[in-house]
Amino acid sequence: MSVVIEPAVTPELAAEHGLKSDEYQRLLEITGRVPTFTELGIVSVMWSEHCSYKSSKVWLRTLPTEGPHVICGPGENAGVVDIGDGQAAIFKMESHNHPSFIEPYQGAATGVGGILRDVFTMGARPVANLNALRFGSPDHPKTRHLIAGVVAGIGGYGNCVGVPTVGGETNFHRAYNGNILVNAMTVGVAPADRIFYSKAAGIGNPVVYVGSKTGRDGIHGATMASAEFSDDSEEKRPTVQVGDPFTEKLLIEACLELMATDVIVAIQDMGAAGLTSSSVEMAGKGGLGIELDLDAVPCRETAMTAYEIMLSESQERMLMVLKPGCEAVARAIFDKWELDFAVIGRLTDTGRLVLNKGGTTWADLMIEPLVSRAPVYDRPWLPTPAAAWVSADEVPLPCRPCEVLLRLMGCPDLASRRWIWEQYDSQVGADTVAGPGGDAAVVRIHGTGKALALTTDCTPRYCLADPYQGGAQAVAEAWRNLTAVGALPLAVTDNLNFGNPEKPLIMGQLVGCIQGMAAACRALDFPVVSGNVSLYNETNGEAILPTPAIGGLGLLRDVRRRVGLGFVADGDMVILLGETRGHLGQSLYLREIHGREDGTPPPVDLGLERRTGDLVRDLINDGLVTACHDLSDGGLAVAAAEMALAGDRGAELVLPIGVDPIGFLFGEDQARYLLTAADSVQILHRAGAAGVPACVLGTTGGTVLTINRCNAISLVQLRAVHERWLPQLMAGPAAAAGCPPDSERPVGATGCGC
Repeated sequence: MSVVIEPAVTPELAAEHGLKSDEYQRLLEITGRVPTFTELGIVSVMWSEHCSYKSSKVWLRTLPTEGPHVICGPGENAGVVDIGDGQAAIFKMESHNHPSFIEPYQGAATGVGGILRDVFTMGARPVANLNALRFGSPDHPKTRHLIAGVVAGIGGYGNCVGVPTVGGETNFHRAYNGNILVNAMTVGVAPADRIFYSKAAGIGNPVVYVGSKTGRDGIHGATMASAEFSDDSEEKRPTVQVGDPFTEKLLIEACLELMATDVIVAIQDMGAAGLTSSSVEMAGKGGLGIELDLDAVPCRETAMTAYEIMLSESQERMLMVLKPGCEAVARAIFDKWELDFAVIGRLTDTGRLVLNKGGTTWADLMIEPLVSRAPVYDRPWLPTPAAAWVSADEVPLPCRPCEVLLRLMGCPDLASRRWIWEQYDSQVGADTVAGPGGDAAVVRIHGTGKALALTTDCTPRYCLADPYQGGAQAVAEAWRNLTAVGALPLAVTDNLNFGNPEKPLIMGQLVGCIQGMAAACRALDFPVVSGNVSLYNETNGEAILPTPAIGGLGLLRDVRRRVGLGFVADGDMVILLGETRGHLGQSLYLREIHGREDGTPPPVDLGLERRTGDLVRDLINDGLVTACHDLSDGGLAVAAAEMALAGDRGAELVLPIGVDPIGFLFGEDQARYLLTAADSVQILHRAGAAGVPACVLGTTGGTVLTINRCNAISLVQLRAVHERWLPQLMAGPAAAAGCPPDSERPVGATGCGC
């Protein structure tokens, strides 16, 4: 057998592992000696930004995390909320940004696999997946390749593992050219009295490894995810994990079967930093030590070193602490499902992580100081300079409103995402009531009349212009999305995607967004129960837009009360709830029609958000509303067009006398909903009593969307414009030859029916 000789640890080698000089000195103080190479690898990943949250922890502590429905908030694998009748929903969102840029299929696929494990680790059967994707400019040479790979990876993993992908969002901006975002969210359901946690307990209890074998894929994945990209980012492919959804499906079933027994003390998935993070976190939470025999770890490659085994991020693996004497029960279950099972260690009273292999001890570290003395930075930050107000006088209509609407409905941010979601199985399990394309997905809780409403949302251009307002708006819009289907919003998971926090302006974006999120979560009783932070999303010093993606979960106690966004009947009244001031700063109208990306984002009045949303939910639950849609990107005109297309039914709308048509139709004021009802009298009365502005704009019916009588668009043409952009993009340059001539394009069109 060959003798393994580890490299000598030096400050230079520590720097290559991502440790700054003062962090390396701190490690020397903790160990009282120069660490071994394996110990350096362990500490480098545990202290990485991806695993330690060292730049964000100070501010994350300011988020509200408690509420009447919260069973478990941040700190575990996922958040847990009570959904009544002895059931709990378990959910989380997490990023796989850097891996997905380097290797889009496997990066996205293993992102789905990792978030699934976070949820079923806690005892839940996964019932839904969602995602939040950001790509670069559509004309960037890598964008089509990245879209194709990411979408195929999400679909390939989720479809095969048998969990429906029911919702999400996809946006484009040149700021993501060198660093796309792939945020994955999973929701599961479990008995409220059978939640499993990761805190190890019981000196001498066996530590068990289950799932797939360990390989060399993913080594340094957490470190790579904690650094900026440069021109050599393609060379990082070996740090991207490789997933196997069929093994994951077996792992789900085996774990849930074992959880039905009474043998598990603690359980943790092997995600970022693999066996290192799972073993250290489990023992650390329990105040215990852990001793591992790495010769017992199932490996699929020969001659793997202790360093490689501990830092591998091979997928579909779990670590468990079992009750003594229960190994045979667990082994029988995993043998049945044809998964690896190995007792690889035991818990100790030493408080140390001890790693043995081949008769040699490769690491011997005190666990507590690795956690308690891990770096935590209160980094200097600068606020984002205030932007100027944009008035309607500065950006007049260049053509008729119907032509502007067609242009918006076919633009990258608003065009149909059907090409994407049709690659996802949204119906597997037969409990999906409403899949992609609405304000929120709705998934029935199996065997009951209840349902979960699920959404992801964020408007990064708002966050760039005003981080506080952008953070508040992201939470408020997620809350509105859930409300619009009739659900009571319960809690939030988040994925905070930002650039380099060592730059004060970038750190200021993070601080501002968190402050805005916190204010909105408190005002809306919408606590944060789980999440992820992804920093250093930069390439060659160019940062992404600040993107605090919000995943919202709500409850429909009676799924029959759900409403969709599509117009459902001729003759229904179309009613606008909420105040319209015609805010055009940072609007899509401003960007797509006038080529400007400036101005202040719309302010978020949290009191009005709460009053309006509570009113809408009550109206839906009382059976007074036939369709509902919140107003966001593109404003009122876009919302009306989306409702018309969803219901394949037109409407005739008349604007109130005296309003500015630009701001009223295309302004992006918040706290607004467009709804339909057979009778408007009671709705207007209740809106007045609640202090919510309301007005009737018109009635539904026909095959044309008409605004102020002289602006009409056939649904046939509206649908064609809305549906064609993304398929043409993905078809490539050859499809451009089939594009309509300029005379048929939206702006300046002659055949739009005006």
